[in-house]
Amino acid sequence: MSAKNAQAKTVKRENAYEIWETPDSTWTWYVLKKYQADDSQPYARWLCEVVSPFTPQGETGDTYVKDVRENAIRIK
Repeated sequence: MSAKNAQAKTVKRENAYEIWETPDSTWTWYVLKKYQADDSQPYARWLCEVVSPFTPQGETGDTYVKDVRENAIRIK
């Protein structure tokens, strides 16, 4: 029996489940939805709104949890 995913519902940026940022603060990931309860799975994904020098207004899309965690620090 698997655990229920309490963060499976998509939320708006201001209610993000988590916020991750690169050490130099140039990239920020707002986690809007988690597709699975266990983020340690090899291909675990999040729906994120990403703010970067290339997308200063933010762009929403899926990203691998591993990629965010390798490049950013959780700030919320």
